[in-house]
Amino acid sequence: MQIVVGIRFRKAGKIYYFAPGKTKLANNDGVIVETARGVEYGTVVIEERSVPDSEIVQPLKTVLRRATEEDCKKVTENREKEKEAFKICEKKIAIHNLPMKLIGVEYTFDINKIIFYFTADGRVDFRELVKDLAAVFHTRIELRQIGVRDEAKIMGGIGYCGRALCCATFLGEFEPVSIRMAKDQNLSLNPTKISGICGRLMCCLKYENDMYCNSKCCRNTIIAPPKRGSRVVSVDGEGKVISINEQKRTATILLDDKHTIVASWDDVIEKDEDDI
Repeated sequence: MQIVVGIRFRKAGKIYYFAPGKTKLANNDGVIVETARGVEYGTVVIEERSVPDSEIVQPLKTVLRRATEEDCKKVTENREKEKEAFKICEKKIAIHNLPMKLIGVEYTFDINKIIFYFTADGRVDFRELVKDLAAVFHTRIELRQIGVRDEAKIMGGIGYCGRALCCATFLGEFEPVSIRMAKDQNLSLNPTKISGICGRLMCCLKYENDMYCNSKCCRNTIIAPPKRGSRVVSVDGEGKVISINEQKRTATILLDDKHTIVASWDDVIEKDEDDI
């Protein structure tokens, strides 16, 4: 076990562990740390805690210091420089007529490197572009091709639910999402209804998936819901289950007299195939 603090370098970014050293840190404290990319400014999002050695990527580096006012001013200046660098890079891309779309620019705290994020349909030969950018900024240049999900995370936006995108607000890492999750939750399999603005399956399909999986594991127990399409007996008569609400633990039943009712799982009895 080791004592660590969790630090993020950008909003909704991945959390990295660092040793706090002798510095007493609290949530939302700005800190200066050394990373593989160079000296960086980050924010504490997890206070001191003990974690197993297996969860730590070695070597575990130590926080250099708590950020000062001058450090915060430098971060603000870097954000302004990023906007100017974005405009310059867009012009250079147009000059070289490259089939790529610039998404974002990121300065390291010590301006030891500038990272340009872009999307493209395939591989792009940007060697001449890197030379031009290095001649303008006189520092190390990195062009990093990203996918559509990372593009949405950087750009942000509003989802179909009317709220800010999860990936741009709190999701540190993307988790695998499959069409099976939509099926298990009885959602429409229309791609336009279960896909985010990135064009991939919505990350929120993962949120309630465990509950539906646990429910499926309990199908043979007394608390299990009736199967969709099965025949059941309720206090209002017999009918067919047409939909299930896992959260409310209710079933919508189309009775034989063509009336539709909503009943609790506990109030219906599923008929065996031999009884039908």
